[in-house]
Amino acid sequence: MNRSSIEIERKILRLLHGHKTRTQLTQIHAHFLRHGLHHSNQILSHFVSVCESLNLFSAMKSRGIWPDEYTFSPLLKACVSVSDVRDGQCVHGEVIRSGFECFGSVRIGVVELDVIVWNLMIRGFCKRGDVEKGLHLFREMSERSVVSWNSMISYLSQSGMDSEALKLFHEMRDQGFELDEATIVSVLPVCARLGAVDVGEWIHSYAKSSGLYQNIVSVENALVDFYCKCGILETARKIFSEMPKKNVISWNAMISGLAFNGRGELGVEFFEQMMTEGLTPNPTTFLGVLTCCAHAGMVEKGWELFALMTERHHVEPNLEHYGCMVDVLGRSGCVREAYELITSMSIRPNATLWGALLSACRTHGDVELAEHAVKELINLEPWNSGNYVLLSNIYAEEGKWDGVEKVRVLMREKSIKKSPGESAIR
Repeated sequence: MNRSSIEIERKILRLLHGHKTRTQLTQIHAHFLRHGLHHSNQILSHFVSVCESLNLFSAMKSRGIWPDEYTFSPLLKACVSVSDVRDGQCVHGEVIRSGFECFGSVRIGVVELDVIVWNLMIRGFCKRGDVEKGLHLFREMSERSVVSWNSMISYLSQSGMDSEALKLFHEMRDQGFELDEATIVSVLPVCARLGAVDVGEWIHSYAKSSGLYQNIVSVENALVDFYCKCGILETARKIFSEMPKKNVISWNAMISGLAFNGRGELGVEFFEQMMTEGLTPNPTTFLGVLTCCAHAGMVEKGWELFALMTERHHVEPNLEHYGCMVDVLGRSGCVREAYELITSMSIRPNATLWGALLSACRTHGDVELAEHAVKELINLEPWNSGNYVLLSNIYAEEGKWDGVEKVRVLMREKSIKKSPGESAIR
C-alpha cells in the first residue's frame, strides 16, 4: 500500500469513528470502495462493527425467524451507536409488534429493557432537536436512573425549556432520587435564568450536607456562576475564595460574574490575579474581562488585553470578542476607533457589531457614522423594518426630511412594513 492509500485509509478510519448517521456510513462505504480499500481488514472490521447488527436483523426477519428476549437490546444499542433515530423507531416498533411491550414499558421477556438503552435512545432524539419526543420516551420509562433524570433536565435546559427542566427537577426530588454532581451542574443555570434563588440556595445547602460541595470543582464553579447571575456577589466571592482548587472555569465564572454586575474594575483585578497565579486564559476569559473594561470605561486596558489575546496567548478574536471591544470603545465615546476596528476585521462584521456601533453613535451624537452603520444593517438585514425606522429617526433628529422621505420610499419599494411598537416620523 502506497503512502497516498495509507493516508486515505487513516482518513476513512477517522470518519468511521466520527460518523453520526447511517447516511454517512453509506457515503464512507462508497468512499473506500472507490479507492479500492475494500480489502483492508482494519476498515472492514470497523465498518462491520457499526452496522452488522441491523443488517443481520433484516436478514433474520426475511427468513421468518422470530425475535426472542435477547434480540432487541443490542439492536437498539446499534441504532444509538450510529445515532439513527429512524432505525431506532423501527426497532421500537418491532418490539411492540413482537409483543414485548407491557403497559407502556418495553420489556424483553420478563426482563425490563436496559435503562441504559432507554437513556441512549432519548439522547438520540434530543440531540436531533426533538426534545418533545425524548421527553415522551422518558415518561414511558417504568424505571429511571439518576442519569435518566439528569440527562432529560439537561436536554430541556439546553433547548430553552427552563420551566419544564425545573419542574422535572422537583419531580426527581419528590420521587426520592439523590442529587449528584451532574444534577447540580445542570439545574443551577436553570435556577439562575428563572431567578429561582430559593431553589438554588436549597441546592447549595444540599451540596454542603451531602459532601458534594468541597473539592468538587464543577459544583463549586456552578455555585459561583449561580450566585453571580443572581446578583449575590458576596456569597459568590466567599465560595470562590474558599475553593481549595480553582481552574480556568472558576476564574471565568467570577470575572464574567463581576462584569455582569457592573463591577468592571474588580473583574480586571481578578483577571490580573489569575495571570499572577499562572493560569492560561481561554477565549471565554477574554470575553469576560473585555466586558469588564466596557463597564468600567477602561479603553486603554481594553486595547492592551485585546492585543494580549493574540500576541501572547494565541487566541484569535471571534465576533464576540470584536463586539466586546466595540462596546469598550463605544461606551467611552471612541466611535471612530470602533468604526476603524470593525472595518479592519479579518472576518466579516455581523449585524450585532454594526448595531453596537449605531447605539454608540446615537448616544454620542455622531450622525454621519450612525447613518453609515444603519445602511450596513440594512444590507445585512434587508427584512428588518427596525433598521429602516432607525435611519428615518436619525434623519428626523437632524431635520433632514428629504432623507426621511427617501427611507419611506425605500420601504415601500422593498415591501417593508413597520412592526407594531416601533416609532417613526410620519
